[in-house]
Amino acid sequence: MINREIQKAIQVLKEGGLILYPTDTVWGIGCDASNEEAVKKVYELKQREDSKALICLVADDRMLKKYVKEIPFAAHSIIDVTDKPTTIIYDDAQNLAPNLIADDGTIAIRIPDDDFCYWLSRKFNGAIVSTSANISGQPTPKSFKEITPDVLKGVDYVVNLHREKICAKPSSIIKLSNDGIVKIKRK
Repeated sequence: MINREIQKAIQVLKEGGLILYPTDTVWGIGCDASNEEAVKKVYELKQREDSKALICLVADDRMLKKYVKEIPFAAHSIIDVTDKPTTIIYDDAQNLAPNLIADDGTIAIRIPDDDFCYWLSRKFNGAIVSTSANISGQPTPKSFKEITPDVLKGVDYVVNLHREKICAKPSSIIKLSNDGIVKIKRK
């Protein structure tokens, strides 16, 4: 079942479509992080200004190197020791849709501890946008049944896994600058 869902989701991602999928944190709206038109569709669906950056998911450290010019040493330590989902904001993003990269050249990326997300990213062989499945300004849905009809109708494919899952909260967000400065953005 998981393989079938991964294949269907990858087909939609490759066609520039949007998916609704369970992540290691909350249900997310996703697209190919290198496809500028797909990223634009995410902003439109969320009714969110494109100046507010989105998070991406990658399968592992090796894939992370494709999207960040320099990975600070501290990032590896944080990824290895954290016991909860943690998104890291990196300087000098690359190989991503221009409208996904923040004005200061940063990008927020998480390596999820979740089989579906890992295999989706690994088999897609690329970063996937992951933003909460809600309209900007509305509460983040804690379960599939809390996702509004607007969001459900606005995506091209809804992954048929983990619909019973209740999500505690979004990931922590830490900004790691190449100059060694660390800032906690969200606990």
